Amino acid sequence: MNTHRLNITIPYDLARELDRQPNKSRFIAEAVEEKLAALKAKLVQAELAIAYSRSTEEDRDVTQDWDSTIADGL
Repeated sequence: MNTHRLNITIPYDLARELDRQPNKSRFIAEAVEEKLAALKAKLVQAELAIAYSRSTEEDRDVTQDWDSTIADGL
């Protein structure tokens, strides 16, 4: 795995908690991966909600179009 060195600033209390971890770099990398995955999941969920909403509107429009043709054969 390629790595990249960063110089970051975090709150002192958080740094003290991090000092208890045996491998700080791995811990931070995993935490960032988890956070990014959660953010991506939220984005996908929001996109799916929008798509579902549009799909529902399209279904309603198609149903209205067909409802108007049902009486044509009577």
